[in-house]
Amino acid sequence: MANNQDKFKQVIAHAKEYGYIFSSSEIYDGLSAVYDYGQNGVELKNNIKDYWWKSMTQLHQNIVGLDAAILMHPKTWKASGHVDAFNDPLIDNKDSKKRYRADVLVEDYVEKLEQKVQKEIKKAKKRFGDDFDEAQFVNTHPRVVKYRKRSKDILERLAKSLTDENLADVKALIEELEIACPATGSKNWTDVKQFNLMFGTKMGASSESASDLYLRPETAQGIFVNFSNVQKTGRMKIPFGIAQIGKAFRNEIVARQFIFRQREFEQMEMQFFVKPGEELKWFEYWKDQRQAWHDSLGLDKENYRFHDHDKLAHYANAATDIEFDFPFGFKELEGIHSRTDFDLKAHEELSGKKLQFYDHEDGKSYTPYVIETSIGLDRMFLAVFSAALQDETLDDGSSRTVLKLPSILAPVKVAVLPLLKRDGLPEIAEQIVEDLKWDFNVIYDEKDAVGRRYRRQDAAGTPFCVTVDHDSKTDNSVTIRYRDSMTQKRVKISELKSILEAELSYKKWLKTQ
Repeated sequence: MANNQDKFKQVIAHAKEYGYIFSSSEIYDGLSAVYDYGQNGVELKNNIKDYWWKSMTQLHQNIVGLDAAILMHPKTWKASGHVDAFNDPLIDNKDSKKRYRADVLVEDYVEKLEQKVQKEIKKAKKRFGDDFDEAQFVNTHPRVVKYRKRSKDILERLAKSLTDENLADVKALIEELEIACPATGSKNWTDVKQFNLMFGTKMGASSESASDLYLRPETAQGIFVNFSNVQKTGRMKIPFGIAQIGKAFRNEIVARQFIFRQREFEQMEMQFFVKPGEELKWFEYWKDQRQAWHDSLGLDKENYRFHDHDKLAHYANAATDIEFDFPFGFKELEGIHSRTDFDLKAHEELSGKKLQFYDHEDGKSYTPYVIETSIGLDRMFLAVFSAALQDETLDDGSSRTVLKLPSILAPVKVAVLPLLKRDGLPEIAEQIVEDLKWDFNVIYDEKDAVGRRYRRQDAAGTPFCVTVDHDSKTDNSVTIRYRDSMTQKRVKISELKSILEAELSYKKWLKTQ
């Protein structure tokens, strides 16, 4: 693909063409930064959820699930700090009239410096081959050292300004770096202002008696307020975790980049409660566990990197992001945070209810510390989809567009294709569909020449095609074709189920954890 911008456009177009993602309310010209998941999109999304949920709850005896309500008592958001401090620093360009997040403008500038570093590393790797020592090169090459120091200085200054709420210095930094409006190149900026991101709503029969509520801006607080309920009813001992998948809502003023940043989105979060003093050990443990989960899907390791936070949230004593190389550059995919005891103590204080754990071994109660792993489901969808979408030139000079989704996540696992629409072949194919549909998501496809059907299934992301031909009537065998390699082999119809089970077992995919 020509460049990242072209790749991103292709991702968006392909997602619509193959029933993955549509603009919400499209017949009414859509709703900005809100999207609907189509017939293939909802399957991929559910498969990602299942893959995460099983790895978190089924493979860990000390992690259980929860599904908390979207609407919560408004005091929840006072205790958590969202009412007073859930803000984005926004800046407008006076000429283009476009609005941006000031911190993102600075971070994008730093990302360009990092791209220069990677270019230098790539050149050196090519020049020195097997003798290349990347660590030494990064620490000694003058240009790389200069770029990295500049990046560090910029991010430290940004972090300090945001922590001190010195918005004038954030604007000064943007002007000193000569950051221009991405749309027009104008450097004519307004002052930076804070904007609260929570959606407000009302609950009650009349406007006079209605009480103010918020749509939850994150799913974590539903876990914290249920800490005692889960701990006591589940007889859970420290350390233990509570996992949740659910919708959250943020009134993003600057919502761009397709499903990467939306106003309505879904999170997959796990809060892990530990003994105070052991939190940093568990923080490292969960960093390793979460990277292993991503690695298990077989997406290129070069697509990932860890990014430690320069600016820690008010509740954290350690934080890192797993960033992914999206078509628009490296951006946060998942956050791993050591949240200390901030949340439980804040809710205990405002509610007057005890949120502590009694440790029988130590004979005393304490407020647990928390390690959080939080991944955006929509972002994971975009990461998987964009990495999977590839244009390939084949040995015969022809080309194909293929969506190489991890087969465990693919919406449709198997397409069953009769070679012709006659001679009893459709009946055999339909019987195969009938037999397999209890265990796998299977479709029947008889339209067009078989080669064209293969291409269609490649583009839709279907990992296996099963073709029924005239020999199938006598040898009870079919041809199974593998999407990624395009290899084909003849197998007995009776063996199909066991072949597919071996390819699509959670044990096979999650064994790296």
